[in-house]
Amino acid sequence: MKKEEILYLLFKLLTVLLLAPPGSLSLKLVRVGVPQYKLRGELAVLECHYELEGDSLYAVKWYKENEEFYRFVPKSNPPQHSYKVEGIKVDHQLSDSKQVALRGVNLKSSGTYRCEVSAEAPSFVSAQSEGRMEVLFLPTSGPVITGEENQYQIGDEINLNCTSGKSYPASVLHWYINDEQVTNPDNLRHYQDVIHTHGLVTSSLGLRLPVTPEYFYKGSMKVRCVASLSPVLWQGDRESVVQRVRPLYENREALLLVRASASTAVFSTFLLWICLLIT
Repeated sequence: MKKEEILYLLFKLLTVLLLAPPGSLSLKLVRVGVPQYKLRGELAVLECHYELEGDSLYAVKWYKENEEFYRFVPKSNPPQHSYKVEGIKVDHQLSDSKQVALRGVNLKSSGTYRCEVSAEAPSFVSAQSEGRMEVLFLPTSGPVITGEENQYQIGDEINLNCTSGKSYPASVLHWYINDEQVTNPDNLRHYQDVIHTHGLVTSSLGLRLPVTPEYFYKGSMKVRCVASLSPVLWQGDRESVVQRVRPLYENREALLLVRASASTAVFSTFLLWICLLIT
């Protein structure tokens, strides 16, 4: 902290103790509006809601993980000033005393954001609140199924692996047989996630299943892998009331069709479609 800032804080404290009558500290910070999640490259608008109630505004300051990146001081010329912080690109045209806009957010933009509001003399009162934002990276491709054989006999074992596309956070994988999720842990093989450059993650999940007649319906059996991505919802503590929004889900699936002929089942086609659902 700079010497000037320390002196200002001491002066502010002394003034409050000596001059401010009881009940005169009227500044109220209602809440901050920090998006719970954003997609990489999007614009993020962080809002700071406060009520002066007779006080005059001295400054509004924004911090990411306790590092200041933006301030608005009405008496300064210009009133806006931003500081270089990793993952932060302030759009001054869309920012003011009530909000700050961040352009092109990336994975390094994830973190806890705090708004601090200070009033002018004679109260010099200040209030602060915070919220957390997570930046997501959606996969650019669907999951891939590997390990398929040209044909299977009844009694053989299906031994497949499903690998997701790169994402953040990690995709969650599920196997389905004829639209019914495989939940038996004996049929699933979990692998450690692979961490790529810039923090992107690839997930893999194996399927080990004996080929039995009851899986076949009208001569075929569908084996499907679904990769889903949903954000972790965060809520700031202290005074913040982060507005809860409908979560984003991305579902991608890969499909294998197993056909039965007498006692033999043949895999006919591989990877029929990739579908994207946003709810």
